Amino acid sequence: MANGSACPTNVTATIVSAMQALSDIKLPGTKKLRSGKVREVFDLGDTLLFVVSDRLSAFDVILPDPIPYKGAVLNQISAFWFQKLDFARNHFITADFDEFPQSLRAFRDQLAGRSMLVKKTEPLSIECVVRGYLAGSGWKDYQQTGSVCGVKLPDGLQLASKLPGPIFTPSTKSDVGHDLNIDLAEAGGMVGAELIELARDLSLELYQAGREYAAARGIIIADTKFEFGRLGDELLLIDECLTPDSSRFWPADEYRVGISPPSFDKQFVRDYLETLDWDKTPPAPHLPREIIEKTSAKYREAFSRLTGGKLE
Repeated sequence: MANGSACPTNVTATIVSAMQALSDIKLPGTKKLRSGKVREVFDLGDTLLFVVSDRLSAFDVILPDPIPYKGAVLNQISAFWFQKLDFARNHFITADFDEFPQSLRAFRDQLAGRSMLVKKTEPLSIECVVRGYLAGSGWKDYQQTGSVCGVKLPDGLQLASKLPGPIFTPSTKSDVGHDLNIDLAEAGGMVGAELIELARDLSLELYQAGREYAAARGIIIADTKFEFGRLGDELLLIDECLTPDSSRFWPADEYRVGISPPSFDKQFVRDYLETLDWDKTPPAPHLPREIIEKTSAKYREAFSRLTGGKLE
């Protein structure tokens, strides 16, 4: 692991064993709108409550073992970015539990640190992916076609190569199963040509600003996905923002072209699962304690490096 603020293994083991990870969010009397792979969304009337569980999915399968602190890390990183990258309007209201409605006060143990209040929007039916490096499905696409989602790239690029400039590669959005890469024209056909151009421009601007900030803190943001929603005539950034779940975070001091760099995200778990005789269909295998602890430490190190703050 890259140098940072992650705890030594023996300390990590103590911390993780002392904290009960949260897989299921139960708020009696509060209407649940939907339950995603990681997030739970509740309707509070004029606003929504986003709660980030400690669940972890890999290969589109939710694993049986939650990762302690993961929900708090994802929630607080998003809150950090929503406030920092405020040149793009977003749905964030507050992540301060003391500002939540009185009706939620009884659920402090479930909500504090891992939830936020957000504005209601009408989400676009696509995900806005920005790639600055060649990895994942983009690398596979490039090997076969020399392009990524219809965007032609120079010959001779390798795995993890930095692209000449960030590219916008939208995809379909699915809570179950795989998202599908699509080109700009297809995305425009789904949400409208004018709207997709606005979403593209905002996505590229957000990625560039986030990438520059993270680079100064030793993190390469290789790629990321954004989601947007409409509120009246406005387009707002919604869901999460530049987290280890929505992005590939690579430690800059371990980055090498031609290899899959180590990461601060769940790629660590994917790599472990690839060593097993598992066909990537439910039920997923249990994770060893060591993998759970190291994954938790990676998420917390990403938070510390990015924000310089203390995880609530």
